[in-house]
Amino acid sequence: MLKQQNFFDRNIPAWKQVLFLSWPTIVELLLQTAVNYVDTAMVGSIGVNATAAVSITMSTIWLINGFMNAVGIGYSVLAARSIGEGNYEQAKVIIRQSILAIGVAGIFLTLIVTLFIAPNLPAWMHAEKEVVPLARSYLRIIGMGYLFNISLIVCSNLLRCAGDTKTPMKFNILTNIINVVGNYLLIYPSKEIQLFGKNFLLQRAGLGVSGAAAATSMSIAFSGIGLLLILFLRQTPYQISLKEDFSPDRFIIRRAIRLAVPTAMERMTISFGQIAATSMITGLGTMALSANLLADTGEKICYLPVYGFATAGTTLVAQSLGAEEKDLALHYGRWCNRLGIIVMLVTSTAMFLFAVPIIDLFTDDTETILLAAQMLRIEAFAEPLLAIGVVLGGVLRGAGDTRWPFVISLLGMWVVRLPLAYTLIHLFDWGLAAVWGAAIADWAVRAAISCHRFYHKKWMTQKV
Repeated sequence: MLKQQNFFDRNIPAWKQVLFLSWPTIVELLLQTAVNYVDTAMVGSIGVNATAAVSITMSTIWLINGFMNAVGIGYSVLAARSIGEGNYEQAKVIIRQSILAIGVAGIFLTLIVTLFIAPNLPAWMHAEKEVVPLARSYLRIIGMGYLFNISLIVCSNLLRCAGDTKTPMKFNILTNIINVVGNYLLIYPSKEIQLFGKNFLLQRAGLGVSGAAAATSMSIAFSGIGLLLILFLRQTPYQISLKEDFSPDRFIIRRAIRLAVPTAMERMTISFGQIAATSMITGLGTMALSANLLADTGEKICYLPVYGFATAGTTLVAQSLGAEEKDLALHYGRWCNRLGIIVMLVTSTAMFLFAVPIIDLFTDDTETILLAAQMLRIEAFAEPLLAIGVVLGGVLRGAGDTRWPFVISLLGMWVVRLPLAYTLIHLFDWGLAAVWGAAIADWAVRAAISCHRFYHKKWMTQKV
């Protein structure tokens, strides 16, 4: 049986508990970023149109992934509360209900993306005619894997909130390996290679952008199925069985929806804002669109590690409040925030210093490299503000206080970032720098409101 970590042992320093939970998630996210780098470089080698096609779809894909993550948050916070209480039977009921949600939501998303969104999105985004068929194909193939994708996301959330962050990390490593190998075999055409003095024909599919999407979907299918099997096969206090009752439980479903809806609305707020920002950038030309994608990809190496501390905050706060250890929940929240800021200061400094070499990994176009590197250096000074918003958002979600992260995101994106970016583009002619500069103001607002909510402690009495 998998050994459960005791998060209520006060002899273990809080920072050690935070690191115990966060480091596998940080490793997982860094590996994801490394593979995203490889993906971007492989797609970028096909040409600027291929890079632009992927860029067109990214905000929408992030929006849909956010919806799937909201489902995971809804059920995983409930499960973590039950585990903190020591009520494993209730935790098992919640996990079984989450399996039903995976099936229903996965089928719905697959149908709506492949049949409606993929054919129309490039036109909505005013993509150039050479980019349209590539973007349609890419998104349609990605959509075909959404049943497995939501399984991956929900099951990973459940395991992390139960205190098991290592299993999702291990599956992520395997997923990344499958994705990179799949990219190599599916993106490029066949070619002749020399091995031990003899020539061989290396058979490859030559599918281009569609091959990149197919490799992603196949690797996600592997992990989605594998993590689902873990919940059924691994001996844990919350192990489930097909022999148990899987009929819908309206009470649990309603509770999960109350937690998930604000999280989904938060992600929709951010994603629709990013789609609006991408539409602004599209009007600046293909080079600006490509530079934006490359800068965003480069920036991930800086900010993704703090999501490990946000995940740790969600788990530790949920379990602590489930055990009615409110002072411990506050203590863990503070440490998650401190460590997130420290890590972000280190990574943002590295991003500023090595901006050009980072972007140089993905393209040979000098103008695109310089423009994307400029965006990274603009943003480097504000990354600690982003860390505060991200980590404290995870803490509030663990408490079941999912409405405030939504309100904070709504204000930051739609009241601050987008109006400011539009003004800087059209009145001051700042170009791409307007969008990235406006993001700094957005993050400052989010950090200020998040700190106000956290330190006033109302989240500690939130009912779930």
